[in-house]
Amino acid sequence: MKKERIYRLSRSFYVILLCFALAVINISASPAYAVGPKISEQSTDLLIRTGNAMAEIAAAVKPAIVNISTTRTEKMAGAANPFANDPFFRRFFGDQFGQQPRERKSSALGSGVIVSPDGYIITNYHVVKDADEIKVLLSDKREFTGKIVGSDPKTEISVVKIDASGLPTMPMGDSDRLLVGDIVLAVGNPYGLNQTVTMGIVSATGRANVGIADYEDFIQTDAAINPGNSGGALVNVRGQLVGINTAIFTTTGGYQGIGFAIPSNMVKLIKESLIKYGKVVRGWLGVSIQRITPELAKQFNLQDENGALVSDVVEDSPAQKAGLKRGDVIIEYDGKKTDEPYQLRNMVANTPPGEEHTLTVKREGKVLTLKVMIRELPAELQQAAAGEYQNALRGIGVQDISPEIAKQLNIPERIKGVIITDVDEASVAAGVLAPGDIIQEVNRQKVANVKEYQAVASRIGKGQAVLLLIYRNGASIFITLSAK
Repeated sequence: MKKERIYRLSRSFYVILLCFALAVINISASPAYAVGPKISEQSTDLLIRTGNAMAEIAAAVKPAIVNISTTRTEKMAGAANPFANDPFFRRFFGDQFGQQPRERKSSALGSGVIVSPDGYIITNYHVVKDADEIKVLLSDKREFTGKIVGSDPKTEISVVKIDASGLPTMPMGDSDRLLVGDIVLAVGNPYGLNQTVTMGIVSATGRANVGIADYEDFIQTDAAINPGNSGGALVNVRGQLVGINTAIFTTTGGYQGIGFAIPSNMVKLIKESLIKYGKVVRGWLGVSIQRITPELAKQFNLQDENGALVSDVVEDSPAQKAGLKRGDVIIEYDGKKTDEPYQLRNMVANTPPGEEHTLTVKREGKVLTLKVMIRELPAELQQAAAGEYQNALRGIGVQDISPEIAKQLNIPERIKGVIITDVDEASVAAGVLAPGDIIQEVNRQKVANVKEYQAVASRIGKGQAVLLLIYRNGASIFITLSAK
């Protein structure tokens, strides 16, 4: 009896369990209790159309993207020779015995963009710098040997030419029309992975003082950019080139959501100048300008801190002939606002020499309109004005001391050197040196003019500290600059 009762109870339990399971299945099958939200056909259709649109853009632009591989020769210190100081061997082989450096071949990868059917390609300067050989791999797997047409280290742009015709190209877009939030694609060869496409948005425009180049006006994007993407394309939703991917901000060496691209409008001007002249012909105004701080705005009775404050005007320059004076604030160039000094600097540099342009200037509470004829940047100012050195003097602009400058600043006749016209806020000299300081010596070597300054500055190593003799406020002082 006991066993029979246990059997009946067990059977009843399984019946109840089965009924419960069937109830759960019925509830789950009911539309009101379906697992997870239902995806509407409209949403699915929108995502499919968006994906198809991105695929069309990628397919249209990828043929114009190339892989650039370079090889270069690097000199290395030779291994110590145990017989290097032996008089016997030195007698027969000379004093250089045992001191010959070894050489090795190194390779690098980057990207490029075809901009003409006859083989002109835009890439970054650092991709092809010092290259012994340049190989260009097209999307159809054809390989060509590339030749550098011209390079501009100040903007990080180089133009490479290959011997080909009928190549696919990418149309230039108007980078000035980019807005923060616009969708963009980055196309290149990160880590040698050819024809890689990533997507993001424009995070910011007009980024300067990043420390990548001398003339900076970068587009910032969160589209994934990694080593190998340099020289590749930043593309808008119309399949137009709006930027050349150049650098990333990273603490790990890889992508961290901050990439920088050179805007296409700057690239276009540099490309045309390099192809036509083999160099970049830049416009010159002939002023030293600086950012307006709250203290300066108060001293000059300015209502805001927008504009470029003129700290000096070069004798016989376009600025002097136009009537610009020290203390003027340039607020517009051809109707375009110049809220920051770098904006004016880039606008003038990108202006072809020989053209007349309009400056809007604040002077003692009044707004003036001046006409100025832009000239070519003089050769002697090309290097020093930009401060392109890869050492502690980077970002310091200098010029010769003219008789007028010496008179205006009450510089004694015995003081010889170069006068500082500009100090980049991102340089190691920021806060240490200032416009108006006179550099008399660099590492105990006298520099009487820009040419001598260039000769000394160009020999200083990247990590080397610099000792300067400066004339400031009627006294000479020594100042050291430590490399970062």
